[in-house]
Amino acid sequence: MRWPSPGAAVVAWEAWRFAPGDKEAIGRRQRERLGRLVRHARTASPYYRHLYAGLPPDIGDLCALPPVHKRDLMENFDDWVTDPDVTLATLRRDWLSDPRQIGAAYRGRYHVLTTSGTSGEPAVLLHDAPSWRLIHLVGRRGELQMLEDRQAVRGLLREGLRTAALFVTGGHFGGQVLFESARHQSAFVARHTRLFSVLRPIREIVAELNDFRPTVLAGYPSALARLAAEQRAGQLRIQPVLAFTAGEDLSARTRAEIVAAFGCTVQSRYAASEVPALATECREALLHVNVDWYVIEPVDQDDRPVPAGVASHTVLVTNLANRVQPLIRYDLGDRVELVDGPCACGNRLPAIRVRGRTADLLEFASARGGKVRLLPLALGTVIEETPGVRRFQAIRTGPTGLSVRLETFPGADPAALWRTLNERLSAFFAAQGCAPVSIERSPEAPRPEARSGKFRQVFSA
Repeated sequence: MRWPSPGAAVVAWEAWRFAPGDKEAIGRRQRERLGRLVRHARTASPYYRHLYAGLPPDIGDLCALPPVHKRDLMENFDDWVTDPDVTLATLRRDWLSDPRQIGAAYRGRYHVLTTSGTSGEPAVLLHDAPSWRLIHLVGRRGELQMLEDRQAVRGLLREGLRTAALFVTGGHFGGQVLFESARHQSAFVARHTRLFSVLRPIREIVAELNDFRPTVLAGYPSALARLAAEQRAGQLRIQPVLAFTAGEDLSARTRAEIVAAFGCTVQSRYAASEVPALATECREALLHVNVDWYVIEPVDQDDRPVPAGVASHTVLVTNLANRVQPLIRYDLGDRVELVDGPCACGNRLPAIRVRGRTADLLEFASARGGKVRLLPLALGTVIEETPGVRRFQAIRTGPTGLSVRLETFPGADPAALWRTLNERLSAFFAAQGCAPVSIERSPEAPRPEARSGKFRQVFSA
């Protein structure tokens, strides 16, 4: 059974028409699309047909549907997808194992992405045409505000468009698939876009960027921060006018480093391979969710809604466009906070702040027995604000162990810095009620993960 899919013209029109946010109209369209999606999933996906067995035929409340999780979906992949000709075994054998297919359309119909698995198991995601259109149209709503930056517009008109994208390569990962797909579809994009693997040596990337002279940068915040350091050191000599970040949280400090080094406008996007056009940042540094095509539910540990202003335990998302691989109340694993009240930017689409990932919460032994759960942001701030620290990674090695990788600013006294940092961390752990934590300095320098190319500051080994 098929239900009508929105064409490119419909998606394009709504992408701009609803940018400021027509709350009533968006709510009506969201409910209509959700109803069609649920009916389609119950009919075309054996997994959802079994999951929803016993539920009423018409679901008026989304909370009446059970959440779904990546592990369970992947274990039932062949029953999850609604195209019976698509199986996980054939995908892995005929497509995912062939790097020449990156960015092309599987069976001429679907775009295939794999997650890196940094938050657990890797996943294989398919997007049909309506879902893929959201990336290029709905996901770019926030760029209208960037056009208000006359200096950036003049720079692009004067220097031309040349985009350098810095993501992990070597697999069907989201960033590479997105850019290769665009290059396949447009000769102009192919000529004016280059993809740089963040896994390559920085000196090679710097040399090629100096030759390419990009006017737009796109990539992980940590990758752009690394380029900013090279620019300050005089090794990199480029003049981008715009920078887009995605794939990691963009901290205020990282944003400031990128702006100071390049003097460009910076915008963050919040997305995942499952929901690739979820939210775009406004000039108030808040993320506005495209709720006409995605449903977002910040929930607590029992999957109950949390009020605005409260950080969730996780967030459930629903992709209203994807029919080949329905995602309905999918546990994304991020901790978000819904902003209370309207945003000063004028966009009435709901705004959120991302507070990290549930999986990244760190558990240490308590001084009174039991466990103490710590936010990575809090632990990272203690290290980041220690004078002399340039870059770092903090790795929980056990309930009473922490390993720290450090890169210091030139002129800093390594021994004195480490003593100060050790004292600050010990005081922090004690104040949190932790049992004594053994803090060791790793001989390794801070580095991205080998598989994902992403740079995580605080995590568990």
